[in-house]
Amino acid sequence: MSAPPLLQVDGLRMHFFTKAGVVKAVDDVSFTVDRGEILGLVGESGSGKSMTGYSILGLVDAPGRIVDGRIVFDGTDLTRLDAAAWRRIRGNRIAMIFQDPMMTLNPVLRIDTQIVEAVLAHADVSRESALARAREALVRVGIASPDERLRAYPHQFSGGMRQRVAIAIALVNGPDLIIADEPTTALDVTIQGQILFEMQKVCRESGTALIWITHDLSVIAGLADEVCVMYAGRFVESGRVADVLERPLHPYSRGLIDSVPSRNERGRPLHQIPGMTPSLLSLGPGCPFRERCSEATPRCAESPAITEPAPGRRLRCFHPVP
Repeated sequence: MSAPPLLQVDGLRMHFFTKAGVVKAVDDVSFTVDRGEILGLVGESGSGKSMTGYSILGLVDAPGRIVDGRIVFDGTDLTRLDAAAWRRIRGNRIAMIFQDPMMTLNPVLRIDTQIVEAVLAHADVSRESALARAREALVRVGIASPDERLRAYPHQFSGGMRQRVAIAIALVNGPDLIIADEPTTALDVTIQGQILFEMQKVCRESGTALIWITHDLSVIAGLADEVCVMYAGRFVESGRVADVLERPLHPYSRGLIDSVPSRNERGRPLHQIPGMTPSLLSLGPGCPFRERCSEATPRCAESPAITEPAPGRRLRCFHPVP
C-alpha cells in the first residue's frame, strides 16, 4: 500500500471580494505532492500560480479568502488552522522562497541575526547551536566563507547571493515542503543553474518536497518531476514533465511550449498565443481559453470536466490537440 501524499490540494477555490466584483484568482485547482517530489506550477502571469502558493501557506489577506476546497498537509487540513498553529508550521515544516529576496531579508539586520532568529523561533536550542545551523545552511547553498558572510548585511551581497541566503533561511529548519515563487527570474543563467542544482540536491538528499512556481518551461524541463499547467486561475493539464512537454494535450500547453524561443527555426517569427489573458472579474461559464484557442467550438461555452486520457495525465478540455 502506497503512502499518502505529503500535500493534497483538492478543489481549491480562493476569491477576492472587491467593490468591482468577485475575482476568482484560484478556481478549482487540485494536485498532490509526494515527499522528495518536485512539482512545477506553470502558466502566464495572472494564471493563479502564486495565489495557489500563498493559499497553501495561509498568506492570503482580506479581501481574499479560501471559499472552497481542502489543503491537506501530512494529514492536517491547513484551511482549518488557527493563528497559533500557523506560526508553528510556517518557516518550520513549510517554507517559502519569494521572487524578490529583499522581501525575505531585513536590510538593517546582519545575515547571522536573521537566520538565527528563524531557527530560535521554532527550535529550543542555544544561540551557538542556531549559529552553527546557520553556517551549515549557507554552505548547503554554495556560499563560500560562511563565517564572513554571516557577519555581512544584505546590501553587501549580489542579487544571486541574496537569493541563496533566502533559500538558506528556507532550508535551515529542515522543512518538509518548500514553495518557491519564481526565485530565479531576475538572475543570470549561470546563477540560475547553480540554484536549480542545489534545490534538486536538497530534495534528493533530505526528502523535502518542492513546488516550483514559474512561467519558464525550460526550467521545469530540467527540474521538476510533475507539472501542473494553469490558466485564468484554473488547472488545465497535469502529468509527468516528460509526458506533458513531449506530447501536450491542451491547446494552451501546446501554445506555451511552441512559444519557447529554442523551438523556432532561424529566420522565422517567434510563435505566440494570440490575444490576452481574460479578466478574472468577467469570466463566465465555459473554458476561459476559448477566445484564444484555435481548436475552440461552440461546445467550449460549457465547462469541460476533468478527464484522465492516460495513466498519470489529467486534462480539462473538450478538444485535445493530436
